[in-house]
Amino acid sequence: MFLIMSETKGKLVRMIGISKWFGGVHALSDVDFEVDYNEILGLVGDNGAGKSTLIKILTGYYAPDKGDIYFEGKRISFASPADARRQGIETVYQEQALAPDMSISRNVFMGKELTTKFGFLNMKKMNEECMKALEGIGLHLRSPSAIVGTLSGGQRQGVAIARVLYFKAKLVVLDEPTIALSVKEVRQILKFIENLKKEGISVIFITHNFYHVHAVADRFIVLSHGQKVGDVLKKDTSIDKLSELVVSA
Repeated sequence: MFLIMSETKGKLVRMIGISKWFGGVHALSDVDFEVDYNEILGLVGDNGAGKSTLIKILTGYYAPDKGDIYFEGKRISFASPADARRQGIETVYQEQALAPDMSISRNVFMGKELTTKFGFLNMKKMNEECMKALEGIGLHLRSPSAIVGTLSGGQRQGVAIARVLYFKAKLVVLDEPTIALSVKEVRQILKFIENLKKEGISVIFITHNFYHVHAVADRFIVLSHGQKVGDVLKKDTSIDKLSELVVSA
C-alpha cells in the first residue's frame, strides 16, 4: 500500500532533502533529486556514492529517514517495490531477473500472463504482443519461443527493457545496463534507451561508465559520499568534466 499525502506539479520525480542512515553510516545526506518527464538522466558516482541507496528509496525498497518524495506531482510513500511498480516505476537490474530456461514471451509476461476466457494461457496473444514490444525498442528476434538462456547479454537486456515498455512504465531505472557487454551490444542497449524516450518514458541510467551514459543522457546528477555534488545538462558538460567531479569530490 502506498500513501498520497499532498500535491505539487512540474516534475515526474522530485526527492527533497533525502537522508538515510545505516547504523553509524550516513549513506545519504540531504539529497535533492529530480527527473523530468521524457528525460534520460545519468546518475553517476563512484562505489559507495549513494546511487543505489537513493534509487532503492525511490523504488520502495527503503524508507528515507528524512525527506519527501513526489511522483507525478503527488507526495508519495511507497511501502514496497510492488507499490512503486503499480504506479509505473520499473527497475531493470544487472542480473535482469529473467528465467533463462523459459521462452522470451514467457519472460516478458512473467507474473502477468495473458489468459483466455477459460483461464488457459493465451500463448498466441502473448507471442504476438511480445514481438510488438521487442520491435518497439528496436530488438528484432526471430521467435518469441526462443529460450532466453540462448540469447546474448545485450538481447537479454533488451527482453527485460521490452517488458517494462509493454507494461506502460512511466519511469525506468536501469542499473548498469551496459556492464560486461561487447561494443556491439552496448550500442544496441543505448539504442533501446533512446527508443524508450521516444515512447515518452523517462529513464534513470545508473553507471560508472561515463562514455556510455554521455552518449544518450540529457542531464547528469553526480553523487559522492552520500551528497549531490553535480547536476548538469549535457550541453554544459563533457566526459572529462564529469570524471573530474567524481574524482575531486
